[in-house]
Amino acid sequence: MTTRVRPRRGDPALGAIAMLALGLYVLFIVVPVVMSAWKSLTNENPLQGHADFIGVDNYTAMVHDSALAASLTFTLALAAVVTVAANALGIGFAILLNKTSLSFRMMRTVAFLPQVLSGVIVGFVWRYILAQDGILNHILDSLGIIDHPITWLGSPHLAMFSVGLVAAWVLTGFTTVVHLAALQSIPVELYQAAMVDGAGRWQRFRQITLPMVAPGTTISVTISLITMLKLYDIIAVLTSGGPANSTQSTALYIIKLAFTDDRFGYASAVAMLLLAVSAVIALFVTGLLRRREVDL
Repeated sequence: MTTRVRPRRGDPALGAIAMLALGLYVLFIVVPVVMSAWKSLTNENPLQGHADFIGVDNYTAMVHDSALAASLTFTLALAAVVTVAANALGIGFAILLNKTSLSFRMMRTVAFLPQVLSGVIVGFVWRYILAQDGILNHILDSLGIIDHPITWLGSPHLAMFSVGLVAAWVLTGFTTVVHLAALQSIPVELYQAAMVDGAGRWQRFRQITLPMVAPGTTISVTISLITMLKLYDIIAVLTSGGPANSTQSTALYIIKLAFTDDRFGYASAVAMLLLAVSAVIALFVTGLLRRREVDL
Protein backbone atom coordinates (compact mmCIF):
# COMPACT_ATOMS: atom_id res chain seq x y z
CA MET A 1 0.00 0.00 0.00
CA THR A 2 1.46 3.30 -1.03
CA THR A 3 0.98 6.40 1.00
CA ARG A 4 0.54 9.64 -0.87
CA VAL A 5 2.68 12.38 0.62
CA ARG A 6 0.85 15.65 0.58
CA PRO A 7 3.04 18.69 -0.14
CA ARG A 8 3.51 20.91 2.86
CA ARG A 9 2.24 24.40 2.57
CA GLY A 10 4.40 27.33 3.55
CA ASP A 11 4.34 28.47 7.13
CA PRO A 12 1.74 31.26 7.43
CA ALA A 13 3.92 33.01 10.03
CA LEU A 14 6.85 33.18 7.61
CA GLY A 15 4.56 34.53 4.91
CA ALA A 16 3.28 37.21 7.26
CA ILE A 17 6.84 38.22 8.17
CA ALA A 18 7.80 38.37 4.50
CA MET A 19 4.78 40.55 3.71
CA LEU A 20 5.61 42.81 6.65
CA ALA A 21 9.21 43.18 5.45
CA LEU A 22 8.02 43.92 1.92
CA GLY A 23 5.52 46.47 3.21
CA LEU A 24 8.18 48.24 5.29
CA TYR A 25 10.53 48.29 2.28
CA VAL A 26 7.87 49.84 0.08
CA LEU A 27 6.86 52.32 2.78
CA PHE A 28 10.33 53.55 3.74
CA ILE A 29 12.30 53.05 0.50
CA VAL A 30 10.09 52.94 -2.58
CA VAL A 31 7.56 55.58 -1.54
CA PRO A 32 10.18 58.21 -0.53
CA VAL A 33 12.09 57.64 -3.79
CA VAL A 34 8.91 58.06 -5.85
CA MET A 35 7.95 61.18 -3.87
CA SER A 36 11.44 62.63 -4.33
CA ALA A 37 11.29 61.92 -8.06
CA TRP A 38 7.97 63.76 -8.29
CA LYS A 39 9.20 66.72 -6.23
CA SER A 40 12.25 66.99 -8.51
CA LEU A 41 9.86 67.96 -11.30
CA THR A 42 8.42 70.87 -9.30
CA ASN A 43 9.64 74.15 -7.84
CA GLU A 44 8.50 73.24 -4.32
CA ASN A 45 9.49 75.71 -1.65
CA PRO A 46 8.20 75.40 1.94
CA LEU A 47 7.86 79.19 2.10
CA GLN A 48 5.34 79.12 -0.75
CA GLY A 49 1.81 77.91 -0.49
CA HIS A 50 1.93 75.69 -3.57
CA ALA A 51 4.37 74.01 -5.95
CA ASP A 52 4.21 74.25 -9.73
CA PHE A 53 5.15 71.49 -12.15
CA ILE A 54 8.22 72.64 -14.11
CA GLY A 55 9.25 69.41 -15.83
CA VAL A 56 12.97 68.84 -16.25
CA ASP A 57 13.98 72.45 -15.50
CA ASN A 58 15.69 71.40 -12.26
CA TYR A 59 17.77 68.83 -14.14
CA THR A 60 18.81 71.28 -16.85
CA ALA A 61 19.77 73.79 -14.15
CA MET A 62 22.22 71.28 -12.70
CA VAL A 63 24.36 71.56 -15.82
CA HIS A 64 25.28 75.15 -14.89
CA ASP A 65 25.60 74.54 -11.13
CA SER A 66 29.31 74.90 -10.33
CA ALA A 67 28.74 74.11 -6.64
CA LEU A 68 27.11 70.81 -7.57
CA ALA A 69 29.98 69.95 -9.92
CA ALA A 70 32.54 70.70 -7.19
CA SER A 71 30.65 68.65 -4.58
CA LEU A 72 30.22 65.72 -6.95
CA THR A 73 33.92 65.80 -7.89
CA PHE A 74 34.93 65.82 -4.23
CA THR A 75 32.48 63.04 -3.40
CA LEU A 76 33.69 60.76 -6.20
CA ALA A 77 37.37 61.38 -5.39
CA LEU A 78 36.77 60.82 -1.67
CA ALA A 79 34.82 57.62 -2.31
CA ALA A 80 37.51 56.20 -4.59
CA VAL A 81 40.49 57.00 -2.36
CA VAL A 82 38.87 56.00 0.94
CA THR A 83 37.44 52.77 -0.50
CA VAL A 84 40.84 51.66 -1.78
CA ALA A 85 42.63 52.66 1.43
CA ALA A 86 40.05 51.16 3.79
CA ASN A 87 39.91 47.83 1.95
CA ALA A 88 43.70 47.56 1.67
CA LEU A 89 43.99 48.24 5.41
CA GLY A 90 41.10 45.87 6.07
CA ILE A 91 42.84 42.97 4.34
CA GLY A 92 46.07 43.73 6.20
CA PHE A 93 44.41 43.96 9.62
CA ALA A 94 42.33 40.85 8.93
CA ILE A 95 45.48 38.83 8.23
CA LEU A 96 47.11 40.14 11.41
CA LEU A 97 44.02 39.42 13.53
CA ASN A 98 43.23 36.01 12.06
CA LYS A 99 44.09 34.19 15.30
CA THR A 100 41.92 32.29 17.76
CA SER A 101 43.36 33.43 21.09
CA LEU A 102 41.36 35.61 23.48
CA SER A 103 43.67 38.61 23.03
CA PHE A 104 43.17 38.59 19.26
CA ARG A 105 39.40 38.28 19.69
CA MET A 106 39.49 41.35 21.91
CA MET A 107 41.57 43.23 19.34
CA ARG A 108 39.03 42.34 16.65
CA THR A 109 36.33 43.91 18.79
CA VAL A 110 38.42 47.06 19.20
CA ALA A 111 39.08 47.18 15.44
CA PHE A 112 35.32 47.14 14.74
CA LEU A 113 34.54 49.80 17.36
CA PRO A 114 34.81 52.82 15.00
CA GLN A 115 32.10 51.33 12.80
CA VAL A 116 29.73 51.10 15.78
CA LEU A 117 30.13 54.73 16.83
CA SER A 118 27.76 57.39 15.53
CA GLY A 119 29.15 59.55 12.76
CA VAL A 120 28.31 62.64 14.83
CA ILE A 121 30.36 61.35 17.75
CA VAL A 122 33.24 60.46 15.43
CA GLY A 123 33.13 63.94 13.94
CA PHE A 124 33.24 65.69 17.33
CA VAL A 125 36.07 63.47 18.63
CA TRP A 126 38.23 63.98 15.54
CA ARG A 127 37.49 67.70 15.41
CA TYR A 128 38.96 67.93 18.89
CA ILE A 129 41.97 65.81 17.85
CA LEU A 130 42.62 67.81 14.66
CA ALA A 131 42.06 71.27 16.14
CA GLN A 132 44.95 73.72 15.97
CA ASP A 133 45.48 73.25 19.71
CA GLY A 134 44.34 69.62 19.60
CA ILE A 135 45.94 66.35 20.62
CA LEU A 136 47.57 65.58 17.26
CA ASN A 137 49.46 68.88 17.04
CA HIS A 138 50.45 68.53 20.69
CA ILE A 139 51.93 65.07 20.06
CA LEU A 140 53.74 66.16 16.91
CA ASP A 141 55.14 69.19 18.70
CA SER A 142 56.29 67.06 21.66
CA LEU A 143 58.14 64.75 19.28
CA GLY A 144 59.81 67.70 17.58
CA ILE A 145 58.21 66.92 14.21
CA ILE A 146 56.59 70.35 13.79
CA ASP A 147 57.61 73.84 14.86
CA HIS A 148 54.14 75.39 14.78
CA PRO A 149 50.60 73.97 14.88
CA ILE A 150 49.18 72.62 11.63
CA THR A 151 45.72 73.83 10.61
CA TRP A 152 44.36 70.41 9.67
CA LEU A 153 40.84 71.74 9.15
CA GLY A 154 41.72 75.30 8.16
CA SER A 155 43.11 74.89 4.63
CA PRO A 156 41.31 73.20 1.71
CA HIS A 157 43.88 70.51 0.93
CA LEU A 158 44.54 69.57 4.55
CA ALA A 159 40.81 69.59 5.28
CA MET A 160 40.17 67.17 2.41
CA PHE A 161 42.99 64.95 3.67
CA SER A 162 41.57 65.07 7.21
CA VAL A 163 38.08 64.10 6.06
CA GLY A 164 39.52 61.20 4.09
CA LEU A 165 41.60 60.10 7.07
CA VAL A 166 38.62 60.06 9.43
CA ALA A 167 36.35 58.32 6.90
CA ALA A 168 39.00 55.66 6.24
CA TRP A 169 39.47 55.16 9.98
CA VAL A 170 35.77 54.49 10.43
CA LEU A 171 35.39 52.31 7.34
CA THR A 172 38.44 50.16 8.08
CA GLY A 173 36.59 48.56 10.99
CA PHE A 174 33.92 47.28 8.62
CA THR A 175 36.33 46.09 5.91
CA THR A 176 38.45 44.30 8.51
CA VAL A 177 35.50 42.29 9.81
CA VAL A 178 34.31 41.36 6.30
CA HIS A 179 37.75 40.17 5.19
CA LEU A 180 38.33 38.42 8.50
CA ALA A 181 35.14 36.41 7.99
CA ALA A 182 36.31 35.53 4.48
CA LEU A 183 39.76 34.49 5.77
CA GLN A 184 38.27 32.20 8.40
CA SER A 185 36.38 30.30 5.71
CA ILE A 186 39.62 29.29 3.94
CA PRO A 187 40.61 25.67 4.70
CA VAL A 188 43.91 25.48 6.58
CA GLU A 189 44.86 22.47 4.45
CA LEU A 190 45.37 24.76 1.46
CA TYR A 191 48.09 26.71 3.24
CA GLN A 192 49.66 23.53 4.58
CA ALA A 193 49.81 22.01 1.11
CA ALA A 194 51.29 25.21 -0.30
CA MET A 195 53.98 25.26 2.39
CA VAL A 196 54.86 21.64 1.62
CA ASP A 197 55.28 22.65 -2.03
CA GLY A 198 57.66 25.40 -0.96
CA ALA A 199 55.41 28.42 -1.50
CA GLY A 200 56.50 31.54 0.36
CA ARG A 201 54.29 34.02 2.18
CA TRP A 202 53.77 36.24 -0.86
CA GLN A 203 52.94 33.26 -3.07
CA ARG A 204 50.45 31.94 -0.51
CA PHE A 205 48.88 35.40 -0.28
CA ARG A 206 48.72 35.80 -4.05
CA GLN A 207 47.60 32.29 -4.97
CA ILE A 208 45.37 31.38 -2.01
CA THR A 209 44.34 34.34 0.13
CA LEU A 210 43.36 36.84 -2.58
CA PRO A 211 41.28 34.39 -4.67
CA MET A 212 39.51 32.96 -1.61
CA VAL A 213 38.59 36.35 -0.11
CA ALA A 214 37.49 37.78 -3.48
CA PRO A 215 33.73 37.41 -2.74
CA GLY A 216 34.21 39.22 0.57
CA THR A 217 36.19 41.93 -1.19
CA THR A 218 33.34 42.42 -3.67
CA ILE A 219 30.87 42.96 -0.83
CA SER A 220 33.26 45.17 1.13
CA VAL A 221 34.20 47.41 -1.80
CA THR A 222 30.61 47.85 -2.98
CA ILE A 223 29.25 48.75 0.45
CA SER A 224 32.24 51.02 1.10
CA LEU A 225 31.60 52.94 -2.12
CA ILE A 226 27.90 53.37 -1.39
CA THR A 227 28.67 54.50 2.16
CA MET A 228 31.15 57.12 0.98
CA LEU A 229 28.96 58.42 -1.84
CA LYS A 230 26.24 59.32 0.68
CA LEU A 231 28.57 60.50 3.46
CA TYR A 232 27.09 63.42 5.37
CA ASP A 233 27.27 63.29 9.17
CA ILE A 234 31.05 63.12 9.65
CA ILE A 235 31.67 65.98 7.21
CA ALA A 236 28.86 68.10 8.66
CA VAL A 237 30.38 67.93 12.15
CA LEU A 238 34.05 67.95 11.18
CA THR A 239 34.22 70.78 8.62
CA SER A 240 30.62 71.76 7.70
CA GLY A 241 31.78 71.54 4.10
CA GLY A 242 34.54 74.13 4.53
CA PRO A 243 36.85 75.80 4.16
CA ALA A 244 35.54 77.48 1.01
CA ASN A 245 33.24 74.49 0.32
CA SER A 246 36.32 72.33 -0.37
CA THR A 247 34.91 69.39 1.63
CA GLN A 248 31.27 69.79 0.70
CA SER A 249 29.94 66.39 -0.30
CA THR A 250 26.91 66.02 -2.56
CA ALA A 251 24.82 64.75 0.36
CA LEU A 252 25.76 67.83 2.40
CA TYR A 253 24.94 70.05 -0.59
CA ILE A 254 21.48 68.46 -0.83
CA ILE A 255 20.79 69.20 2.83
CA LYS A 256 21.89 72.82 2.40
CA LEU A 257 19.72 73.25 -0.68
CA ALA A 258 16.66 71.87 1.09
CA PHE A 259 16.93 73.32 4.59
CA THR A 260 19.06 76.44 4.13
CA ASP A 261 18.00 77.67 0.68
CA ASP A 262 14.47 76.17 0.93
CA ARG A 263 14.76 74.74 -2.60
CA PHE A 264 13.06 71.40 -2.02
CA GLY A 265 12.40 70.76 -5.70
CA TYR A 266 15.98 71.35 -6.80
CA ALA A 267 17.34 69.43 -3.80
CA SER A 268 15.17 66.46 -4.81
CA ALA A 269 16.58 66.62 -8.33
CA VAL A 270 20.15 66.57 -7.00
CA ALA A 271 19.19 63.66 -4.72
CA MET A 272 17.89 61.71 -7.72
CA LEU A 273 21.16 62.44 -9.53
CA LEU A 274 23.16 61.13 -6.58
CA LEU A 275 20.95 58.03 -6.45
CA ALA A 276 21.51 57.38 -10.15
CA VAL A 277 25.28 57.92 -9.90
CA SER A 278 25.53 55.63 -6.87
CA ALA A 279 23.48 52.90 -8.57
CA VAL A 280 25.54 53.03 -11.78
CA ILE A 281 28.86 52.96 -9.89
CA ALA A 282 27.71 50.14 -7.61
CA LEU A 283 26.49 48.01 -10.52
CA PHE A 284 29.66 48.65 -12.54
CA VAL A 285 32.03 47.89 -9.65
CA THR A 286 30.08 44.79 -8.61
CA GLY A 287 30.12 43.44 -12.16
CA LEU A 288 33.84 44.18 -12.50
CA LEU A 289 34.70 42.47 -9.23
CA ARG A 290 32.48 39.49 -10.06
CA ARG A 291 34.43 38.97 -13.27
CA ARG A 292 37.62 39.26 -11.22
CA GLU A 293 36.41 36.45 -8.96
CA VAL A 294 36.04 34.21 -12.01
CA ASP A 295 39.48 35.17 -13.34
CA LEU A 296 41.08 34.43 -9.98
